[in-house]
Amino acid sequence: MRHKLIEGAWTYRLQARPGERKPYILREQSPEVQGIARKAQSRLTARYRKLIQRGKKPTVVTVAITLEMAAFMWGIARRTMPAR
Repeated sequence: MRHKLIEGAWTYRLQARPGERKPYILREQSPEVQGIARKAQSRLTARYRKLIQRGKKPTVVTVAITLEMAAFMWGIARRTMPAR
């Protein structure tokens, strides 16, 4: 899981743009999840650039992005999973 999160965080170094499958996948999600996903994409892309501009090492920046990405995933899980 950690490897996949790190791999996913590396993508935030690129300009945010929708892929071929992303609009289809997002249409299946609730509006709340769609909002969180948009917020995460814009925030994490901006944060990656800001940290790189400050002179942080790319590996350190990627780990920071991974932690924030995991927090967004946790937020989506909490909102979509039924309460016990």
